[in-house]
Amino acid sequence: MTDQVPATGSEDGSRLAGERWATEEVKRLRAGVKSAAESGPIGAEVERLLALIRDRSTDKIGDVHFYDVGTVQRVGNGVATLSGLTQARTDELVVFPSGVRGMVLNLDHEHIDVILLGTEEGIHGGALVTGTGRRLRVPVGRELLGRVVNPLGVALDGRGAIRGSENRHVERDAPTIIQRVPVTEAMHTGTKTLDALTPIGRGQRELIIGDRQTGKTTLAVDAILSQLDTDVLCVYVAIGQKKSSTLAIIETLRQNKALAYTTVVVSSPDDPPALRYLAPYAGCTMAEFLMDNGHDVLVVYDDLSKHADAYRELSLLLRRPPGREAYPGDVFYLHARLLERACKLGPEAGGGSLTALPIVETRSGNIAAYIPTNVIAITDGQVILDTNLLNRGIRPAVNVGLSVSRVGGAAQTPAMRALAGMLRLELAQFEEVSQFARFGAEVDEATRRQIRRGERLTVAMGQAPNAPLSPADEIISLRAVTEGFVDDLPLSEVAAFEAELVRYVERNDPELYYKLNREGEWNDEIRKTLVALIAEYAAVHRSPQKGMEA
Repeated sequence: MTDQVPATGSEDGSRLAGERWATEEVKRLRAGVKSAAESGPIGAEVERLLALIRDRSTDKIGDVHFYDVGTVQRVGNGVATLSGLTQARTDELVVFPSGVRGMVLNLDHEHIDVILLGTEEGIHGGALVTGTGRRLRVPVGRELLGRVVNPLGVALDGRGAIRGSENRHVERDAPTIIQRVPVTEAMHTGTKTLDALTPIGRGQRELIIGDRQTGKTTLAVDAILSQLDTDVLCVYVAIGQKKSSTLAIIETLRQNKALAYTTVVVSSPDDPPALRYLAPYAGCTMAEFLMDNGHDVLVVYDDLSKHADAYRELSLLLRRPPGREAYPGDVFYLHARLLERACKLGPEAGGGSLTALPIVETRSGNIAAYIPTNVIAITDGQVILDTNLLNRGIRPAVNVGLSVSRVGGAAQTPAMRALAGMLRLELAQFEEVSQFARFGAEVDEATRRQIRRGERLTVAMGQAPNAPLSPADEIISLRAVTEGFVDDLPLSEVAAFEAELVRYVERNDPELYYKLNREGEWNDEIRKTLVALIAEYAAVHRSPQKGMEA
């Protein structure tokens, strides 16, 4: 049975109960000495002392509070089973004698199951557990930018404790449909393949999916690096990633001056499974505060496969019935309630946005597995990375045919939108006709030109990791390919030609470069000016045609 014991608190109900208890005690004592007070000075002295005690304890009576308590039945693997706590609610925090907190995840008639938010050392069977009546909160605010924290908001970077603007619940309802508006503003990622063929808008949820070591994290990190000198703030959530990998990402952000506008939430493999489970929700709450204050925010969840594995581990320990691939039946809701919080808010709601880039790992390219299909169904599109393309030396190894953005051209600038349709068409034609060339089939001159153009376009779409490009750089380099200025160049010289061309345009027409970079303007006059600059550079600086590749 659960006992209720008086302690300190501030709730109105507990205050009234405390006042009634103290008043009844005073009445009882006064009644016991009434006859003595009438008979002599001793009774009068007792009455005076009782009055003094009552007056001096008036401001103390309201501090009486009754806690709900329970008992530990068993503990292990980051999970504890408790008896008692009949007033407990789902997601309520409880406190163990060691000071470690736990969160209620299962409610049963006879017991409740709690996930531990810290070490289980010092917790044993029979220990007394106290309910708090509160749900988990984490600190939020601009004070977290540039910091590395765990899912509970505790600093991990050795720079002192974090005092956020406020504390917010980790689990929060997603914005309503009335508060949302359509996604129409581009979120520049710095990757040509994404910005041109799979555009991402501010407020969109775009899945990055692929096998291990195919460059998923690199795409997401490059998107963060591209927000330098913009108004976009970022949150990177590492879920069960190796510490060495997470430290390398943090160092990359620091070297590229991106850590100043980024919050890094870290849950490592040796953390309790509860922290890996809570990590994306904590990161989303931190990002939501910034969105609610009118900022555009980019949040990366790296990755949700490990998040689902952590939830499966907890669910099996809590004796929940396993379903497909041993995941519990509510694993879809696990990610739906997280990703639905990403949106573009209307002016009445502050006008901010939260763009989500969840990452999911596949095995042998199987995008039809349970977790990948779940997340694909929730998001607004997916970027699929292909191991075969990676083995052919194409980086980033984005499968353009399978990747899709359901927002599409609505999330592109006019200059990029005018370029994207032509790029997708030429790549599709190249993939089709190149099949014949691989088998040695004879092709006519027009088909050979298509193959040469496609090969150079494929090279032009590649770029080095952690080297995001500005919008103007992308438009200039890709426009040179689609206009045919690199058709007669050897493949090995295409990248150098593009890099030098971008600097040439920036140096000779900075106003045009600015328009393409900041405003994304596009019309016939801009196109003619840009093509003329490209032709001028090609005529003067083109390398001699030596050993031109077919």
